[in-house]
Amino acid sequence: MKNMLALMAVCLAALMSGLEISSVPVILPVLEREMHASFRELQWIMNAYTLACTAVLMATGTLADTYGRKRIFIISIIAFGVTSVMCGLAGNALWLIVGRLLQGLSGGAMLTCLIAILSFQFPQGKARSRAFAAWGITFGFGLGFGPIIGGMLVAWFSWQWVFLVHGFIALLTLILALKNVVESRDAEAQKLDLSGLITLSLSVVGATYLITQGSSLGWNSVAAQLILLLTLLSALLFVWIEKRHPHPMFDFSVFRFRAFSGALMGSIGMNFSFWPLMIYLPVYYQSGLGYSSMATGLALLTYTLPTLLMPPLGEKLAVRFGALRMHPFAAD
Repeated sequence: MKNMLALMAVCLAALMSGLEISSVPVILPVLEREMHASFRELQWIMNAYTLACTAVLMATGTLADTYGRKRIFIISIIAFGVTSVMCGLAGNALWLIVGRLLQGLSGGAMLTCLIAILSFQFPQGKARSRAFAAWGITFGFGLGFGPIIGGMLVAWFSWQWVFLVHGFIALLTLILALKNVVESRDAEAQKLDLSGLITLSLSVVGATYLITQGSSLGWNSVAAQLILLLTLLSALLFVWIEKRHPHPMFDFSVFRFRAFSGALMGSIGMNFSFWPLMIYLPVYYQSGLGYSSMATGLALLTYTLPTLLMPPLGEKLAVRFGALRMHPFAAD
C-alpha cells in the first residue's frame, strides 16, 4: 500500500508537469487580450519556464543524490505549488514571466527526482516496470489532454485557474509523498559542478534571447553583438570546464557512441519541430481563425494525443524490429 501511495504521488507530479507544458499555450491569446501582453512577452511567458527547467535539471540530480531524493522532491512540490499560485495571481505580464521562471525551476527539480524515486522505491522487475509505465502514461495524459483541460478551465472559470489548479494538486501530492516516499541518497555523490551550471545557463539564456529578441534589437546593434559574444564565450567556457572537471555535469565522451548521438539528434529534431507549434497554433487558432479557447483545446488534441498513443506502439515496434530500424538517425 505504501508503494502504491508513493506511486500516486509520483504520478500526480508527472501529471502537473505534463499539464503545465501543454495547457498554458491555450491561454496565450487570452493573456494577450486581458493583460495587453505583447507577442514578445507571450514568448517569454513560455520561454521562462523552459529555460529555468532546463537550467536546473542536471544540478538537481546532484543535489538529490547528496541531500536526499525525497527531501528535494518535497521542496520542489511545495515550490511548484506556491509558484503556480503566484502565476495565477499575477496582475501583469512581467510578474507572470517572473512566476513562470520560478515555476520552471521547481518543475524541473520535481521532474528530475521522479525517476530516481521510482528506481529506489520499486524493486527491479515487474513492479518497477509497471511503476514506470504508470508514470509514463500519466505524464503522457497530461501532455495529450492539457490543451482541452486548459481550454475548459478558461471557458468555465478564468485563465488564472490554469495555474491555480496546480496548487490543489501539489497539496495532495505533498500529503501522499510525505508519508509514503522512501528517502534515498547516493553515498558516492559528487559536489555540484557550479561553474558548469552557470556557464551552461548563460549560454542557453543568451541564445534564446537572441533568437526571440534579436530582430527587435537589430542584429547589427551593439547590444545584440555584445550578447552574441557573451553567449559564445559562455558556451566555449562551458565546454572547457566540463572537459577538465573531475566530475563534470555533462560528459562529452558519450558522443563517441553513435547510437547515443543519433538518438539525441532525433530528439533535437522532434523538439524543434513539435514544441514551437505548441505556442503558435493556439495564437493562430484564436487570433487568426477566431476559435474559442475550448475549440482551440479540442483542435490541439489532434496534435498532442499522439504523444500519449504512440509511445506504447513505438516500444512494441522497437522490440520487434530493433531500435535502429525505428530510429534511422541512430544507425548513421
